[in-house]
Amino acid sequence: MGVVIESSVWEPNPGLYIFIFFASLFSILAFPYASNKYSSSSSKAPSLFDHGISPTASSLRFQRNFLLIYSLASVMEGLWSVFGEFELAYYGLSREQMMFSLCVGFAASLLIGSFLGVLSDLIGPKKVCFLFCILHLFLGLWKRIIDHPSVLAASICLSLAASIFSFSFETWMVVQHEEQGHRQDMLSETFWLMSFFESASLIGSQVLSNWLIGNNVDKNMASHSTAAIFLAIIALVCLLRGWTETPQKVALKEYRASFSTYIFGDKRIWLLVWAQACLHFSVAVFWILWAPTIVADGREVHLGLIYPCFLGSRMLGSTIFPWLVSGLSSLRTEDCLVYAFIIMGLVLSITAYDYQEIGVLVTLFCIFHAGLGMIFPSLARLRTMYVPNALRGGMISISQAPANAAILLFLVQGKYYNNIGNSTIIAFAALGLFTAAGCMHVLKRWGKQPYHNWHKL
Repeated sequence: MGVVIESSVWEPNPGLYIFIFFASLFSILAFPYASNKYSSSSSKAPSLFDHGISPTASSLRFQRNFLLIYSLASVMEGLWSVFGEFELAYYGLSREQMMFSLCVGFAASLLIGSFLGVLSDLIGPKKVCFLFCILHLFLGLWKRIIDHPSVLAASICLSLAASIFSFSFETWMVVQHEEQGHRQDMLSETFWLMSFFESASLIGSQVLSNWLIGNNVDKNMASHSTAAIFLAIIALVCLLRGWTETPQKVALKEYRASFSTYIFGDKRIWLLVWAQACLHFSVAVFWILWAPTIVADGREVHLGLIYPCFLGSRMLGSTIFPWLVSGLSSLRTEDCLVYAFIIMGLVLSITAYDYQEIGVLVTLFCIFHAGLGMIFPSLARLRTMYVPNALRGGMISISQAPANAAILLFLVQGKYYNNIGNSTIIAFAALGLFTAAGCMHVLKRWGKQPYHNWHKL
């Protein structure tokens, strides 16, 4: 008599989607009421980032137009990230070839992407945003014209586009925000909305990819390239019709002197740079290893249903940010970052050293992404406090250089030559997050009281 082994496919509980949605909705809807109640009962003078000040119509229009462009860019990023590994497998690439293309991409980010922020500061962030759209347009057209384009060239283009995306749109928004004379209290709101809309756009890109592919993979394989071309053209039109950028007149010699004085010469910026590098490293490690970690026990899992849970958790985390910085909490931004980095470090530590059921792992990873949703706007807020606008892009891109170097090292030694285990790589990411928490604690002690920044009210 034969033994029948029943196989089951693990899927997240649908109640998780409902919880994340309603929790985010409640956080967004309840915040204005709580903020207004706090403002009416508090005699505290308005601070630089006071959310109780009503924005003007022009500032709201500026914010909405920017978020539209940023969302389009996020969807373009999401299309390739969601579809990339599936496309490589469809064309028959081996695991070693995929790892090599990934290494080439991170090498391009290290050798070229690290200096694109400097280029942004010198020629203007808007021009670099154009370059981002052009890279996506070029890659989409290339894949439509050529059936089997170079995988390495595509990896380089996408890596450079991802490097540009990490700093250019934020820098452009902050510079335009100051040039147009909008109130600085709008910046904090825009920062968390950027994180929120980026996560929502990434979920939308997954939905769009699935809809484009449908049930006929062979026929619709190139459809995502067409979507990328269409989105890139729309984004370029929006950029062309957007705000006029003040021409940059900074010479390279003057820029180097300013960078040496205000970035390399300020210990507080070093702390901020290290925290950003550790965060960038841990996020990259997560996206490389989360799927192998979940399927390590051999069970079949619907990874496509788990992916939205992570991004939804990040959306929820971003809605927590205004509660923490609006005066409702007595915590400073650095305090919030200390706690968030420690929690995320603990999550990765548990993942590295203790086997867990799939449900527990998904819960831990959702907590990790909720922390990301709070950390991204918090770090952007600190950059506004400590980094001059003229050096912002260079500071962000150069801070990613040590993280990209570490990722490249671990990819080569761990995933390509199998000399380092996945748990060791995750443990190093957790250690980096703990050191980032220490940096934020020291930054609080060294920071000025009250906050000073490089912008006018």
